[in-house]
Amino acid sequence: MYTQTKDYPMYVAGEWSPGNSGARIEATSPATGEKIGTVPEGDRDDVRRAIDAANEAWPLWAALSAFERAATMNRVADIIEERREDLAWTLTLDQGKPLVAEAYDEVDELVAYFRMAASDATRLDGSMPPSVDAGKRVFLYRVPRGVVGVISPWNWPYTMPAELMAPALASGNAVVWAPASSTSVCAVKLAECIVDAGIPPGVFNMVTGPGSVVGDEVAANPGTQSVAFIGSTATGRKVAERAAGKALLLEMGGNGPMVVLDDADLDAAADASLVSAFLGAGQSCTAGERFLVQEAVHDAFLEKLLAAMDRETRLGDPFDPTTTLGPLNNEPTATKMDRHVADAVERGARLISGGARAEGFPTRLYYQPTILDGVTEEMLVAREETFGPIIPLTTIRDESEALRMVNSSPFGLLAAVWTRDLGRGLRFAESVRTGWVNINASTNHWESHLPFGGRAGASSGTGRVGGRYPMETFTELKTVILNLE
Repeated sequence: MYTQTKDYPMYVAGEWSPGNSGARIEATSPATGEKIGTVPEGDRDDVRRAIDAANEAWPLWAALSAFERAATMNRVADIIEERREDLAWTLTLDQGKPLVAEAYDEVDELVAYFRMAASDATRLDGSMPPSVDAGKRVFLYRVPRGVVGVISPWNWPYTMPAELMAPALASGNAVVWAPASSTSVCAVKLAECIVDAGIPPGVFNMVTGPGSVVGDEVAANPGTQSVAFIGSTATGRKVAERAAGKALLLEMGGNGPMVVLDDADLDAAADASLVSAFLGAGQSCTAGERFLVQEAVHDAFLEKLLAAMDRETRLGDPFDPTTTLGPLNNEPTATKMDRHVADAVERGARLISGGARAEGFPTRLYYQPTILDGVTEEMLVAREETFGPIIPLTTIRDESEALRMVNSSPFGLLAAVWTRDLGRGLRFAESVRTGWVNINASTNHWESHLPFGGRAGASSGTGRVGGRYPMETFTELKTVILNLE
């Protein structure tokens, strides 16, 4: 047994609380099957109390200098560094990520988000445009909106909320956070770091509970002036409807097409495919979920892919330092993987490797790393976001066919292309309708200071996460005109 169970609280209005109703949600480890604790099953009254506290607290927080708020963000980062071991261990237990291969990295990136927000806040400046009247001066200030509602997913339970909360707090807003239910133990651990850094009461609030209740209230309540969401397209649309009229930042679904052209470095592309498909057990919005391979190199690429998978991928106990692939986080995700594989095989795809849940593990959430060949556009695995450890191969004639396939997809989040001809790669990148394109890198190559989000007209969201860019949503321009006479 890896841990003893504990009843964790939520954090509202400067106090740790069991919640209004006293009801609890049981947390079970996807890695071990053990009960690892309970969290409060928050209700709408809990959220309303948090929003009221946030609206009362944020003006005083906003009145501090950017450097004072930055100092608090850096204290959060210091505490995270001190608790690195516990945070990583909890992440593996609660979410399922391999401890050595992934969990420590997520904690380290969590530190980076708070330090980056601290720096960005001190550079959040306005401007002084000219007036038509020589006797007047115009000042444009960038000011906080007030209360930012944050709704975050379970696949990156530390960094995804942090890439929203850190810039929101650093730029002078208060936050009401609704974390995903299935990783709420991680959420409490992160909340402890923020609270212990000395953030004023009411400025930060965390309400655990069902998204349909807690998240819905965060989105719809008139007390949140901005709403930020990371998660599925279906849920994001509901959030957008409920938060209509507010400043929105929505980072939603993708299916990460990775295009391998006939002049690609196949060895490097095969290695990158493993990162694209298997990082986080494929449970990433940037995961490679469509592999479009030019027919001239299809057979050679598949051969190298199989060799790389045999060499590099190890499904196993996520606490084992040799494990690279851990369990899926929850049963609905595993069931979707089952359904997508079955649909593809039924429609004529060839199962090359995996395709089923692995036996001999503590839970049914361990899934074999899977390769499908002969995938066509009508298959679910090509049309939807699978969110599992799968490499679906589709043969293409040329790059124009790849562009047609990618640009006809409902998603527009990210794509990758592999070619030794950099001009060819750049032409592809400029033609493909996604918000981010990697040339000769995995779909999961990510740099946290850069703007990331979906292309307009797609089902992948609006606005940008990454670095200072969320501050453009969490603040607004205020115009002040001074009469000199």
